[in-house]
Amino acid sequence: MIHVRTGGVQDAGPITDLLNDITMQGGSTAMVTPVDRAYITGWITCDPRSLWVVAEDSNGQLLGFQCVTPHAEHGENVAPIGTYARVGSTGLGVGSKMFEALKTLCRAHGYDWINAEIRADNSGGLAYYQSRGFEDYGRKPAITVDDGTIVDKLLKRYDL
Repeated sequence: MIHVRTGGVQDAGPITDLLNDITMQGGSTAMVTPVDRAYITGWITCDPRSLWVVAEDSNGQLLGFQCVTPHAEHGENVAPIGTYARVGSTGLGVGSKMFEALKTLCRAHGYDWINAEIRADNSGGLAYYQSRGFEDYGRKPAITVDDGTIVDKLLKRYDL
């Protein structure tokens, strides 16, 4: 069973571990270096309109998290999304359940649309956002990630 709830600073430890596992696997996120709990705590608390949801199994193990904060380029009513699922937990409905909860939170906090920037080589991420109803609106060519990899990012939006 998957349980989704609002996330917060109390989840910083498990979120750090999950994100570092994904980063070490490589190839699916723009983040390529490990982070620590202080980094995640800062991310969670960076803005009063920062929203986080977490998914857990029946034993309380973190299966994934999603987050949004006001967009620096598009304005405070646009929510750039990050979606992260535990390695080995994709395809189980974790992302679908988190997105339903996050959409509700975004609407309640006055966001107009959700922005997703996905690495062009992240076929799983592209399929996920497409299946949620995100629509293409642009492309950022030749983005260099921290490890020097150059990759395009595809831009998608979900109107709330």
